[in-house]
Amino acid sequence: MKVINTEKAPGAIGPYSQGFVVGNLVITSGQIPVNPADGSVGEGIAAQAEQSCKNVGAILEAAGSSFDKVVKTTCFLADMGDFAAFNEVYAKYFTSKPARSCVAVKTLPKNVLCEIEATAEL
Repeated sequence: MKVINTEKAPGAIGPYSQGFVVGNLVITSGQIPVNPADGSVGEGIAAQAEQSCKNVGAILEAAGSSFDKVVKTTCFLADMGDFAAFNEVYAKYFTSKPARSCVAVKTLPKNVLCEIEATAEL
């Protein structure tokens, strides 16, 4: 196993890693929409989905993979009412249409609106 760590995505805010390479797979931790440069969180679901996707992409890149090699994502939304707007942003990044689960949760860290985790091939 190889731990993935990049400054292009937010550092872990708990006892976990940004991701791992295991065999021929990259497994990312869930990425909330924190800008790694300054710790800010954008307003609204579109801006937050965009930053969460960028954070996942940075971890994939650090591991030697990319969005087109993602085979599965799990998406967490604070409000299912944001589903359509979230999908508009998500579709720009995950163009290969990986398998996906999307669930609404009561609360996410830092009270953000979304979180995305991914599993990809190297």
